[in-house]
Amino acid sequence: GQIISQVRMKQGYVSGGENATVRIRVAGEQAWLTIKSTTQGIRRLEFEYTIPTTDAEQMLMALAKQPFIDKTRYKIRQGSHVWELDVFEGENQGLVMAELELESEDERFETPPWAGEEVSGDPRYYNSSLAKRPYSSWAG
Repeated sequence: GQIISQVRMKQGYVSGGENATVRIRVAGEQAWLTIKSTTQGIRRLEFEYTIPTTDAEQMLMALAKQPFIDKTRYKIRQGSHVWELDVFEGENQGLVMAELELESEDERFETPPWAGEEVSGDPRYYNSSLAKRPYSSWAG
């Protein structure tokens, strides 16, 4: 595939309630506050708001559960789709995850030769889970 873009991201979770998670994300020079509902099948409600980067950095350090997520996201064109490839650092170093957003659940797509195991249904790989139980803490 062809790399279209790359950006360093830091994100953390302020609270994880029964119905939703609250995420702070800094990507390059931009920052967002995101509220996501708990997963309902393959779909979730999501509300996202732009916030000042300085506020987001402060929230990550003072309010977010530690360690926060640190990763570089690459957008890669593969056939007619664009994949997001996250290469994790810090406590989750060694983990690389690819994600593809489809128009519908039954849409066909070409699986890249570099793609590994399908982990969509495994909650250990959710970023909110990786913030609580980092990849480095998993036993072989």
